[in-house]
Amino acid sequence: MPLILEIVTPERLAYREEVESVVCPGVEGELGVLPHHAPLLTTLGFGELRIRRGGQEEFFAIAGGFLQVRPDKVIVLAETADLASEIDLEKAEEARREAERTLQEGFEEPADLVRARAALQRALLRVRVAERRRREAPRAHG
Repeated sequence: MPLILEIVTPERLAYREEVESVVCPGVEGELGVLPHHAPLLTTLGFGELRIRRGGQEEFFAIAGGFLQVRPDKVIVLAETADLASEIDLEKAEEARREAERTLQEGFEEPADLVRARAALQRALLRVRVAERRRREAPRAHG
């Protein structure tokens, strides 16, 4: 029985394909899903979502959300989901630098600090996923 993966963000359906396996960033560690997995509903953390499809791996930078697993389908509802191959490393690095500058400025409102930390966390995640893709790309095609 095939396993369908859907990754949905507030803006779009980011991914919908038949996959062999999915590894998600759970709040308490990584969670692997294969076909026929027991039904599950859980919270996702910030991290890398790995997909195995056709013997190849694909990577997404996932920022929070929820995971629903059914025996034949996995649904990821994420705040953000960026496919590694679509991440512009230079833009991600600039976002990281901007978030670090913002954090150094200090804040009057605690909510501003929380937003700045979240922006830095997202930028660091995108940089890490994009850099890994660059390092592993030659092996995937060779």
